[in-house]
Amino acid sequence: STLSSSSAASDVYKRQKLLRQIDSVAATDASILLTGDNGTGKSHLAQRIHQQSNRANDAFISVNMGAISESLFESEIFGHKKGAFTDAKENRIGRFELAKHGTLFLDEIANIPHSQQAKLLRVLESGEYEVLGSSRTKHADSRVISATNGDISQLISNGAFREDLYFRLNTIELRVPSLKERFQDIAPLAKHFLAQHGKKYQREELSLTPSALKSLEAYHWPGNVREMSHLMERAVLLAQGSNLEQEDLHLSTLKQNNSLPIMTLEQAEQILIEQALELNHNNVPKAATMLGLTKSSMYRRLEKYGIKVQ
Repeated sequence: STLSSSSAASDVYKRQKLLRQIDSVAATDASILLTGDNGTGKSHLAQRIHQQSNRANDAFISVNMGAISESLFESEIFGHKKGAFTDAKENRIGRFELAKHGTLFLDEIANIPHSQQAKLLRVLESGEYEVLGSSRTKHADSRVISATNGDISQLISNGAFREDLYFRLNTIELRVPSLKERFQDIAPLAKHFLAQHGKKYQREELSLTPSALKSLEAYHWPGNVREMSHLMERAVLLAQGSNLEQEDLHLSTLKQNNSLPIMTLEQAEQILIEQALELNHNNVPKAATMLGLTKSSMYRRLEKYGIKVQ
């Protein structure tokens, strides 16, 4: 790539901004709410927070709140004693107990039934709860991280989510951007998942061709990072040769995004200059002509963005 480290500095800064925010709060016990679209990697970030916290040596317990029925909420979260209800044939340890001294990750937090929200609020406020079927009060000792792809503000307005619970959950709220907002992440992520799945399936010799990378950058990624991981895993499993071409990604069956991803004009200009140089084998005058620029204008832009031509 002709794009030097200095020309990519602004994109690297944006890419790392969220990680720096996470790293700065990881050592605290503050409740964190991660928001963003499905598949943006919120659960991975929750694990990163745990791994960098003072609780890293204890358990990281994840629970999908959207998969818990209203009738089983207390049993799942707080546990139950044998005989507490008809099907309680043995004792069950709740998630707060499992996460003692560690981190409890509540995914899809917006799906908690309204009738159960007060019970979660109580333990977050006082640290106290009771196992279902027991009168003995227990004390929670876990750091709570939650995540949602829902519009909690709208749910609060509709009376579907308690505002006091929202404030208790989001001492710090961090939005995880979608992949289409992180254009510069697409190629590095593709290479990361290719290496990860290549190792898993003993296909570590695989690599992506420039045309394959360009097709990935042209895609609109509605499923975000999760979709990227699944797509690369499928490509690894179906790969015939060692160099993955555009057709090996099977993106033809998916809707391509023919418009430029949202980015600043300066970012777009950098990318166009890089592509023109690549197509013209780093011949600056030819690349300038392709872009409708004079040679001197092209050199000014190369200097402005710190693009080094080998």
